[in-house]
Amino acid sequence: MVVTSALRLSRAVLSLNTSGVTAGFLSREVSFYGLASCILSQNNFSTRTALYKNDVNVVYEHGLPVISVPMPSRQELCRFPLKPVSSTVGDFIDAVQEEDGGIDRAALYTSDGTRIARATTIDVLMRSPFKLMINDLTYEVEPPELSDIPSEDLTKLADAKHLIAQLYSTLNIQDYQVQKEKELLQKLEDLKTEIQPLENMKLEIMARAESQTNRMSWGLLMYMGLQFGFLARLTWWEYSWDIIEPVTYFVTYGTAIVFYAYYVATKQEYNVGEMYNRQRLLSFHKDAGKKQFDVEKYNKLRKAILQAELDIERLRDPLQLQLPIPTLEAKREE
Repeated sequence: MVVTSALRLSRAVLSLNTSGVTAGFLSREVSFYGLASCILSQNNFSTRTALYKNDVNVVYEHGLPVISVPMPSRQELCRFPLKPVSSTVGDFIDAVQEEDGGIDRAALYTSDGTRIARATTIDVLMRSPFKLMINDLTYEVEPPELSDIPSEDLTKLADAKHLIAQLYSTLNIQDYQVQKEKELLQKLEDLKTEIQPLENMKLEIMARAESQTNRMSWGLLMYMGLQFGFLARLTWWEYSWDIIEPVTYFVTYGTAIVFYAYYVATKQEYNVGEMYNRQRLLSFHKDAGKKQFDVEKYNKLRKAILQAELDIERLRDPLQLQLPIPTLEAKREE
């Protein structure tokens, strides 16, 4: 059917040429249709395939593959630099379609017609010839061969890379550290300003908790003294030791029961210091609720301040400042 249409169009062009139209139009039409070859597929539909071996080429510039592709809308070549490792076939196809809006379909195939996945990296693509299909045109691409880099050159390249990294660090680390330290100091100052009202309220509440706990401690001491005096009077003035001895036994056993009840309630061994701290914290949280003191916010700000101080200390470390060995030894002696 396509051949019949081509013959009809050729006859029309010949008739126009006899009526005064220039013969150049005929030659352009004939040459245009000479570029395409009509191939009937097994599904009885025709597709036009043109193989241009020299239209798409690949060259390496500064170690990067550059693919030159003809754009169908503008009829001009467009260069696409690609990164061998990070770029993929999908990136290349997307770049081609974005460059020319007239491209409806683009894909890559191997020499035997197998489609290449979009996730394939460019370095894998460049290892063997492939075909680039744009709309209904197919281009054969033969990447240039790359020679292997000798191990000596790789070693020299690694050394040069290391030296460049050291040079960059030496030239820029001081400015970076000064800027970073300034940012951390500003952050620390802002945090201290924000926590200052909470700190004042916390000191006030803690002072009241200390006072309440001290009063409780003195009250317990007075109770123990009164108990001792009461038992002593019963023993030597009111009654005899034979009568009061069972009473003291039950008093001692009752005290042991109180200590065990404290362990059951708190899951902590009875200790005067721990008991004092526990009672002080209980009094503090009780007063904090009355004063509407935000304990969670205070703890969060306190942790942020500690982290900022730690970052500043690490930033001022001699190793971070890259001080020479004599300077480090002098600091150790001091």
